[in-house]
Amino acid sequence: MRLGVLDVGSNTVHLLVMDAHPGARPLPAHSHKAELRLAELLDGHGAIGPDGVDRLIAVVREALEAAEDKGVEDVLPFATSAVREASNADEVLARVAEETGVRLQVLSGADEARLTFLAARRWFGWSAGKLLVLDIGGGSLEIAYGMDEEPDAAVSLPLGAGRLTGSWLPGDPPDPADVRALRRHVRAEIARSVGDFSRHGTPDHVVATSKTFKQLARITGAARSAEGLYVERRLTRRALEEWVPKLAAMPTQERAELPGVSEGRAGQLTAGALVAEAAMDLFDVEQLEICPWALREGVILRRLDHLPT
Repeated sequence: MRLGVLDVGSNTVHLLVMDAHPGARPLPAHSHKAELRLAELLDGHGAIGPDGVDRLIAVVREALEAAEDKGVEDVLPFATSAVREASNADEVLARVAEETGVRLQVLSGADEARLTFLAARRWFGWSAGKLLVLDIGGGSLEIAYGMDEEPDAAVSLPLGAGRLTGSWLPGDPPDPADVRALRRHVRAEIARSVGDFSRHGTPDHVVATSKTFKQLARITGAARSAEGLYVERRLTRRALEEWVPKLAAMPTQERAELPGVSEGRAGQLTAGALVAEAAMDLFDVEQLEICPWALREGVILRRLDHLPT
């Protein structure tokens, strides 16, 4: 069957269309995305303003039209941290449902971590052993660890690249004092969770998902996306540590000219790099492998698990 996953995230609204059936790997058929940056549309009270809600409704309608055009049988709609943490989340969800017919399922941070972990487990298989999975989104950082398909430990921290950029790095390029302050904040937040994971032992395989990690891997020498999903892509801590001060010193436009960095995400890359560096350092990770599958694939895989064979 042809399924669509509608992901209302902190940065983008992304419809991923996949051909899937139980027992087989989902095959991507179409991708439709719009940069909405909901995390940046929150007002001083933490609410998504009327203009933001109107734009969200328009983008959801466009995604539904794209799904219909591509013959999607069922759309699995969900929202993550930007909607989850908005002070008027219930009102936003009600308006979206009333005007588009789409009832967004709001995933908890733990749900995000577990579903992303499921996707990574299915991608790498049982032979990968104990997995540590890191995912940096626009609004949050997800960390999960485990031996099976359900992680033994999972946490979501408010350390998304978009959130941190808006709150901590107003300059372009950011002021070095702001960068240092953000670095301290990120490391203190992650350090609080390290003990919850270290008691489970050393992971056999460390993987990362998300656009942020993919872009960081690319600028440190990983293969281009055009070379395909199955090319191994790694990010080393040493290479990342060399790039963090360079990224922090660059204006957004200069970052956007780096290989693999999109113009829409260039402004967030310094904050994302600080989070990635801190996570790799505090979890004592020398290198990690980039996983092509993440939350959207996890949502589809979980849905397929519940279909009759």
